Order: sequence, then C-alpha cells, then structure tokens
Amino acid sequence: MASSGFSFTLGLLLSCIFTTLILCNATIPGHYHNPVHRHRHHPRVASHNYKDALTKSILFFEGQRSGKLPPNQRLNWRRDSGLSDGSALHVDLVGGYYDAGDNVKFGFPMAFTTTMLSWSVIEFGGLMKGELQNAKEAIRWATDYLLKATAHPGTIYVQVGDANRDHACWERPEDMDTPRSVYKIDANTPGSEVAGETAAALAAASLVFRRSDPVYSKLLVRRAMRVFEFADKHRGAYSNGLKKYVCPFYCDYSGYQDELLWGAAWLHKATKNPTYLGYIQTNGQILGAAQFDNTFGWDNKHVGARILLSKAFLVQKLPALHEYKGHSDNFICSILPGSSSTQYTPGGLLFKMNDSNMQYVTSTSFMILAYAKYLTSSHQVVNCGGTTVTPKRLKAIAKRQVDYLLGDNPMKMSYMVGYGPRYPQRIHHRGSSLPCMASHPAKIQCSSGFSVMKSQSPNPNILVGAVIGGPDQNDRFPDDRSDYEQSEPATYINAPLVGALAYLAHSFGQL
Repeated sequence: MASSGFSFTLGLLLSCIFTTLILCNATIPGHYHNPVHRHRHHPRVASHNYKDALTKSILFFEGQRSGKLPPNQRLNWRRDSGLSDGSALHVDLVGGYYDAGDNVKFGFPMAFTTTMLSWSVIEFGGLMKGELQNAKEAIRWATDYLLKATAHPGTIYVQVGDANRDHACWERPEDMDTPRSVYKIDANTPGSEVAGETAAALAAASLVFRRSDPVYSKLLVRRAMRVFEFADKHRGAYSNGLKKYVCPFYCDYSGYQDELLWGAAWLHKATKNPTYLGYIQTNGQILGAAQFDNTFGWDNKHVGARILLSKAFLVQKLPALHEYKGHSDNFICSILPGSSSTQYTPGGLLFKMNDSNMQYVTSTSFMILAYAKYLTSSHQVVNCGGTTVTPKRLKAIAKRQVDYLLGDNPMKMSYMVGYGPRYPQRIHHRGSSLPCMASHPAKIQCSSGFSVMKSQSPNPNILVGAVIGGPDQNDRFPDDRSDYEQSEPATYINAPLVGALAYLAHSFGQL
C-alpha cells in the first residue's frame, strides 16, 4: 500500500467529531426510544417502537446511495460520488447503491436487495402509511440503476469498482480515487445467477409501481423478461468468468439454478404469463425446488422461491404449484427453535454463520411472516412431525428475532444504528467513520483513513437505520470497527427487515 503524502492524524479526527455531529447530522430523525405503545384496538403492549425502527431501516438506504444525490436527501453527511461510473466502457452507470461499508457497486447483492425491498412493499406496503413513499424511492434508486446496467441487449454490467483496490483504501465515497473498473456478463462470459436475480428484481419492482407509475412498471417487466431469457439461454456462473473480480466478495457458492427458479417465480407473479408457470413445472426439480437447504440470502434463493410459489397455491389457488406448500413446510420445520438443523444462540438469536449473520435473521424473519400471512388467508397450518405450527406461532418466532435485533438480547444493545439507547458506535463503514465533507472538505487520501479505521473513536456520522452483522454464536459483540464480520452493515440485511417492521408496527397499532 503506497504511503500517502497527506498525513491524517487521529487528533484531527477527534477535533472534527464535535463539528461533524453538528454539521453532518443536522436533519436526522430523533434518536429516541419509546418502548410502550398502547392503542385502543391493540391491547397488547409492544416492547419496541417498530414504527421508529421502520422509518430508520428505510432511511439507511440514503446513506448507501451512489451518484448524484437529490435535493431531498436526508442523510446530509453524504455528497455526490461515482459521477463518472461506467465511463471506462463508455456507458452510463451512475447511481445505484454501495453494498456495505466499501465503495464498490456489486450488481448481484444490489439486485437481491431490490427484490427483497420490493417484496417487503408487495406484502406489507399497504401497512406502511407515510413510509411507503420512502420505501418506493429506495427501490427506484436501485431499479433506475439496474435499467442502465441492462440497457444493452445481451449484456449486463454487473460491477463498478475494483474490489481489491477499493478494499486496500479507507476513504469516503466522495474522495475515492481507486479504479472504477466496469465488469460485464454476456454470451461469452455468462452469469445466470446475476442475470436471474436482476430479472427477479425488475419483475418484483414492476409490481410495486404497477398502480402509481404504470409506464415505469411496464418498462421494468419488459426488461425483466428480456434479462431472464438471457440468463436461461446462456447458462453459466459469473464466478467462473469473472472470478478474480467478484470472488471472494460475492462469489456464487450455491450455483445459478436457484436464481433461475426465483427469477421465473417473480416473472410468473408479475406477468401471469403461462409460459413461466410451464417453465417452473418443467424445470423446478432440476433447479432444486425440493432441496432441503434452509439458508436464504444474497447467494441462495431456494427458500424464497419455495415461499413465493407456495403463495400462488395457497392464496391464488393455483393447484399446479401444490408441492411448494410441502417444500415451504419443510423449511419452516427445519428452522423452528429446537430443530436439530438450525442453531440458536443462548440468547435466542438464529445463528447461521459468523460473517454477517444478521442478514439471515432478517431474511428468515420476513419469510416466516410472509408465509404466516399466506397460511392465515388459506386457513392452513404447518405440521412438523406431529406438531402443529400455527401462523400465530410463526409470527411470535419472527417477532422474537426482530426484538432481539432491536435490543432484547444479553448485550442489551440494538443492532440497528440510531435506534434505542445503546447501539454500535464503531461500525465498519468508510463514509460513517471519516469526517464528512462539511467538517473536513480537504481530500482524505487512500491510506490516510486507516488510522481512523483502527482507532477506538466512535463514528462521527451516524448511518441511521444500518443493521450490522451482529453478535457471535455466544451473543457477544465487541463493537470493533475492524471486525467487518460483526460490525459491517449491508443493504441486503436491511431490505427484508423493512417488511417485517411494517408488519409489527401495524400489528401493535403504531401505524
């Protein structure tokens, strides 16, 4: 790593913190925690202000924006960035989201984030009241970018930024000077998982905008169909052709079959075209519909496809997809507390892996609530080896996970930044940890920021609503900025949580 001529010391950071808090965090919604909400139609007492958490979970996405920021940008410690993205290949790839605490735009997790934000709105948007518009704006920031990335038939631009070079720096997105290399898939370098997920994202988002912006909705669904056709026709993993650029960051470990099934499921929902139902019926087993994996996230979509297709059977009464009720029931039985196939921490948190475990907590909680909704509407239950699991029990399991995330845990800490009286102060996030442009307009060079990254100083810019990787399997959390596995936020952690929080806020009369 080249040493920088610009000496950025810890002392300067400390002197900036007070200024930063005043200049950079001026318009953040209040950091309050009002645990008790009573409502005449909701006699139960909520232990959390889910409405506040919902507001913040959506606000987080504004902190991850790349490109030209709009006049109504609320997290005003961020500024424009990546304004020449795409120029390396003479295309416009300005916009979209940085995936986590770095300054790279990875298309695979961005598309998954978009799909899950859209599903959150499709299932629970009707409950969101004033936050619905903010959620739609968060989706549109992504879909506008995904439309640019898929503008040329037979090509999808799947990444902007050299991840290895980016990770060798600790700098604000506004300062970044690492190569904004552009990576693409095409017939010669296929990427069925990225293309399949992008098709799912565009199809799901088309449902979000169907009433409010029918012209945009039609554009999204037409593009989704074209992208899916490309994904299916040119089968292959992008982790092969683009391995040195996308691995180990967002390497595809589960294969691309799940994304083809997932993409087809969303297109079936968005278009009602029998072609997609036929595709699912013909290819479902080959693509792993009945697999017993129970980890749902940016890499593996099998569980999501099962739950989504079970809705077509349970709610839309489509008998051809009856088997997906059984597949979904298997998933539910496998993640129940006490099941031999799923680990929980001593404090009760679903635990899948050390690296960014909270993404599995949020995605599983959303899946459970969505499935509970479908079961309720069809008056059905889940049978797990003689034990009847009701929708009510499923809702309680999901609520327990969300409550843990919001502070009901052995550390007595909220894992959502800016929510509750105690939350992580040193998250692994470049823009949040370095002084903002308003308090420190001079450029912070590539390696100069590492003194801050390694320090114990709290982040000066509050990335409100960011949910981080979370505690370890023993409920411990060190709040250490260099520990990216536990301290880094990501868009795909927040996206499914938006729907779960909307449901909980509504069920306790907060919306």
